[in-house]
Amino acid sequence: MRKLLILYATQTGNALDAAERLSREAERRGCPINLLSLHQYDPSLLPQEEAVIFVVSTTGQGDAPDSMKVFWRYLLQRNLGHHWLKGVHYAVFGLGDSSYQKYNFVAKKLDKRLLDLGGTAIVERGLGDDQHPSGYEASLDPWMSSLWRMLNMIKPELLSNGPDVVIQDTVLIDQPKVRITYHNIENVESHFSSASDLTSLNIQIGSARSMHPGKSSFDRSRPDCFLKMLKNLPLTRLNCGKDVRHFEFEFVSNALEYETGDVLEILPGQDSAAVDAFIQRCNLDPDSFITVSPREMDDQNAHDSRIPVKLKNFVEFSMDVDSASPRRYFFEVRCSINNIMFQVMRFFATAEHERERLEYFGSPEGRDDLYQYNQRERRTVLEVLDDFPSVQMPFEWLVQLVPPLKTRAFSISSSQSAHPNQVHLTVNVVSWTTPYKRKKKGLCSSWLAALDPRDDIYVPAWFHKGSLPSPSPSLPLILVGPGTGCAPFRGFVEERALQSRTNSTAPIIFFFGCRNEDGDFLYRDFWLNHSQNKGVLSEAKGGGFYVAFSREQPQKVYVQHKMREHSQRIWDLLAEGAAVYVAGSSTKMPADVTSAFEEIVAKENEVSTEDAARWIRALEKCGKYHIEAWS
Repeated sequence: MRKLLILYATQTGNALDAAERLSREAERRGCPINLLSLHQYDPSLLPQEEAVIFVVSTTGQGDAPDSMKVFWRYLLQRNLGHHWLKGVHYAVFGLGDSSYQKYNFVAKKLDKRLLDLGGTAIVERGLGDDQHPSGYEASLDPWMSSLWRMLNMIKPELLSNGPDVVIQDTVLIDQPKVRITYHNIENVESHFSSASDLTSLNIQIGSARSMHPGKSSFDRSRPDCFLKMLKNLPLTRLNCGKDVRHFEFEFVSNALEYETGDVLEILPGQDSAAVDAFIQRCNLDPDSFITVSPREMDDQNAHDSRIPVKLKNFVEFSMDVDSASPRRYFFEVRCSINNIMFQVMRFFATAEHERERLEYFGSPEGRDDLYQYNQRERRTVLEVLDDFPSVQMPFEWLVQLVPPLKTRAFSISSSQSAHPNQVHLTVNVVSWTTPYKRKKKGLCSSWLAALDPRDDIYVPAWFHKGSLPSPSPSLPLILVGPGTGCAPFRGFVEERALQSRTNSTAPIIFFFGCRNEDGDFLYRDFWLNHSQNKGVLSEAKGGGFYVAFSREQPQKVYVQHKMREHSQRIWDLLAEGAAVYVAGSSTKMPADVTSAFEEIVAKENEVSTEDAARWIRALEKCGKYHIEAWS
């Protein structure tokens, strides 16, 4: 049977949510589907497909998610002709954030490439924007309506129920897609009896995370290593409006090698009281041993290969119950009986007023209010369940609907050459107030800030390459890193200072920005030390360290203003072949810094702004202009 193929590439889970929603809407129209992550799909089979829907997110500064990179490289092969995808109908929906400079860049590139290879677009590409008051769903809903209508005209055999939902009065609610198996405790303990504490913890984390249905198989479930905190130092003055910390960790398992510019991912610890409250609220047995498997998995060997874990550990390591907002699937319309709409939560609610409110949330009219209640207010799963006390959901449904607990990524702010068995981080402890004045805090940063180095807490960690490649000692550098954007550059400076003791090294100019000198001048003594006495940031060595204090004077002064003050020095280094590294907030900063570089090139090289912009783009293409930004 021909199926509608839905392929997704996600970095944080939103593209997976959107793809799953598409698949459910297709199934409700009688359309057989095949849903896969792009890394699970063989791209050489693409010409054999009749209809393909792509749901792809854009990360960082126009980067494709990790799970898409192999597929994208295949699509860029020159031997694929202009008729390679002749007869293949496709549609692209992108997820992005319009505050980023390269908004939905991946979806736009993919759409153009598929067209160039001879594919036929079913509908114009859809672009979801996280900045919209209703999030990406504001674009997804009308885009899907057009998709089903056009697909019904092009491939009517795929939509047996037509483009509109046909009421089916045979099924109240779908079966959950996972099965929970409970195990005898005697058969389980053999897995852990001979293992060390760290090995046992590694097995438990890996087993729990590999079984969660929201986890991409592209991810590594078991941690690369475990870390122990050595130092937890505040970098900002108390009551300055920010809380930025310097954390130092040592390897307590195997020590891994990393380079400057690499990224450390941490699995945050959830508040044990919140985990216990969730388990109690859902009437679960925390000490029971379970395995979680796809319902359609029939192979007994596959079941047996899964290592059982305690239910409490499964929740603790894989289900985000006290930080992330529930997926829309929690509230979404699932099916109909006699024109009465049901949702997953509504189906399990017994109080009539709760059922009515959930029905409204699941309706098109309630979409904006649902977005305000759920995403904008960042209500957690536990908070939502507490708001609807009559809802009692089976654990199978909870596992499917609760977002997976995600690792948090941080730029490494140390050089391993300078600290052989350590890794350092610079972390902003996140807190904010919601539109309805509810106090919220970041899960991982708050957890790290509360850790006491005297306690034996093991931090699960993964290492991977970031978007800032480690520079060679002979490469001149222009660094721009306001706020915590300075983190990777602390490692760069440490590394080059060590290299300069034995070899000649190229100069570094660093532009740092903060609010004021007394409040949040991060690593003040470190930068000043390296900018004096012929240090690697000293003007005597051809470098420089320049700070923009945005609130020390009536008018705001940012890093781009300091760059313009030193435009001649910047151009001299660029002319010598310097590489540019920019790190920090993803809001306006990267675009403003890029504009400043273009102005400097135009002024100092006496060319037009258009030519200067092309010059900067050429710098980017040859691997000498790097941006690492985060929201």
